[in-house]
Amino acid sequence: MSKQSPQTETSFTQEIKYLLYKPRDYREDTPSPLLIFLHGAGERENDLESVKLHGPPKLIEEGVELPFIVASPQVALTEWWSPSTVIWLLKDIQSRLNVDPARIYLTGLSMGGYGTWETAAKYPNIFAAIVPICGRGDPAMAERIKHIPTWIFHGAKDDVVPMKHSEAMYNALKPYGNAEFTVYPEADHDSWTETYESPLLYQWLLSHKLGE
Repeated sequence: MSKQSPQTETSFTQEIKYLLYKPRDYREDTPSPLLIFLHGAGERENDLESVKLHGPPKLIEEGVELPFIVASPQVALTEWWSPSTVIWLLKDIQSRLNVDPARIYLTGLSMGGYGTWETAAKYPNIFAAIVPICGRGDPAMAERIKHIPTWIFHGAKDDVVPMKHSEAMYNALKPYGNAEFTVYPEADHDSWTETYESPLLYQWLLSHKLGE
């Protein structure tokens, strides 16, 4: 007679909601670049409409056409961005669409800027370029992402996430020659509106491919 185990097999599934945009010229037989956008703390909800308040989802909702697949996930009110969440999202998108593995980009604002830094540091061989906006990273992790083209943005008058945090990351990355830093002298915490509205940002992202 077999002994009954005191442990039972159990599992759970975490639901991640996200907005998904496919560019007009998307084709199933052609790999497309992917841009993942991480929102800020103010957009934590159970309603994806709030994700459309800023960044690429806002532009797309206004009719702007972007040359990427764009994925904009959302975390719940009490949650913070986790690198694992971003990677689960990426795997789900790759199972649905033809994503070019050499052109996967990550960006985020405020809390999403923190998430961008942390995710890139934990998974340094996935992203072709990253754009952290008014976030905070760990300068001690700079060597892990030294090969990733990085464009940092911050407002000089930011009193929510002080600009010194972006400066610290830039100074840690500068010796490796892959980082750019744009400061808006008169901007406070909102350093993202001007950044995401510039076509130059998207041209810069597409100029980078993984391993080049």
